[in-house]
Amino acid sequence: MARRATEHKVYAHSKLRRLRRERGMNQVDMARALGISASYANQIELGQRPLTASVLLQIAKVFGVDAEFFSEAAGDRLAADLRAALADEACGVTVPAVEEIAEAARDHPEVARALVALHLRYRETAEQAAALASPETGRTLLPPAEPHDEVRDFFYAHHNHFGPLDTAAEHTSEALGLRPGRAADPLTTLLAERHGVHVVQAAGPAADARRYDPDTGLLFLSPWLSDGQRAFQLATQLAFLEQRPLMDHLADSAPELTSPESAALARIGLANYFAGALLMPYAVFHAAAESVRYDIELLSARFGVGFETVCHRLSTLQRTGHRGVPFSFLRVDRAGNISKRQSATDFHFSRLGGTCPLWTVYEAFSAPGRTLTQVAEMPDGKRYFWVARTITRGGYSHHAPRAEFAVALGCELRHAHRLVYAEGIALDDPRAATPIGLGCRICERRDCAQRARPPAGGRLAIDPDRRTYVPYPVEGTGLRKPEDS
Repeated sequence: MARRATEHKVYAHSKLRRLRRERGMNQVDMARALGISASYANQIELGQRPLTASVLLQIAKVFGVDAEFFSEAAGDRLAADLRAALADEACGVTVPAVEEIAEAARDHPEVARALVALHLRYRETAEQAAALASPETGRTLLPPAEPHDEVRDFFYAHHNHFGPLDTAAEHTSEALGLRPGRAADPLTTLLAERHGVHVVQAAGPAADARRYDPDTGLLFLSPWLSDGQRAFQLATQLAFLEQRPLMDHLADSAPELTSPESAALARIGLANYFAGALLMPYAVFHAAAESVRYDIELLSARFGVGFETVCHRLSTLQRTGHRGVPFSFLRVDRAGNISKRQSATDFHFSRLGGTCPLWTVYEAFSAPGRTLTQVAEMPDGKRYFWVARTITRGGYSHHAPRAEFAVALGCELRHAHRLVYAEGIALDDPRAATPIGLGCRICERRDCAQRARPPAGGRLAIDPDRRTYVPYPVEGTGLRKPEDS
């Protein structure tokens, strides 16, 4: 245990410096408030001394932050984003060593975030320049930042947890006496009596899941919704009617949201968050999840909602003092497009596509309806435990279109023993782990059989026997450079 503690020393220089400056304090003021010497405070800010447990607790008390504020998760994710940006071959820069990028993200996070933001703007501009060019002048207009990316950053910044919305949802659920799996009728009654909203069935197989007409007070719901889906849509509409001030405050005060479109999209996400929290109140759901060891199917049956909805809710259980397993959640299609990604962990999702084909979320398409598991190891040595399964949307008639996705829920391997899905799996055996990466463009694994292209900045030869890339020069082996093949 002593060895493990040594490996996880907490260096908080940049974060502590930011906290101090936000409070208008100098180092002497901070040292006095924390009960430490000014020289010790200076050494902490310079990254020369780690935080002790007692100082960490005192910082949390003085500055009003949770101890998780100093987690390395955000820094690791920022380092991955920065590496992806620098590895973009279109930028034409030499990619620094992984250690140097990690150091830059840790010591200068604001600069790193600015570089990542600049790269995203560059990519968006390059992709849309031709389409936005004026036929008369040939000039291009600079597009705004992608709203979906900004909303994802917004949820990341909050670790996919919004305490005020969770609390409001719990109070509403208790006041209504909602019972798991039987919430649709009480919510329908509440909307009618309190807000004059009347629920009607929409017509046609292609009807929207939910459409509200404020002029008539009619809420149209698709006839193809299950009871759980119907309750979720009713709860979402209730969020827009009763939680709008809180959602506006959260969206308007977020520096990640730079456009009205981003803020509007964030409010939809917050309304969906409230709906999930209303149907699965935090304390009740957290206790149930712990009692069944995070069995998604059992939780789905108990609370009357779908597999994806349970996965999404499990990724939000980060209330101080009552945390669940910190999960990452995502939804992808067969082409690898990630349409949802939420995370309370430091798992690094690829921002620019090209995720790893060895990831179990893609294998799920080969086994529809089955729940698959995987121990995955990232290039930095961190291991995660993943659960994945396919879901379908639509297809309510012979001619109705059907959409198929795979959803995945993952956590750091140290939490896997808490999950029912880890039973019978040799979690401590390195041979049980599948090496995956963030995508070939930024993955440094040189001996991967699935590699589709060399890593950025890498020079590789082709092994004709293994049909893969290996580093060169490789004298005397007969291996060829890619341009010679």
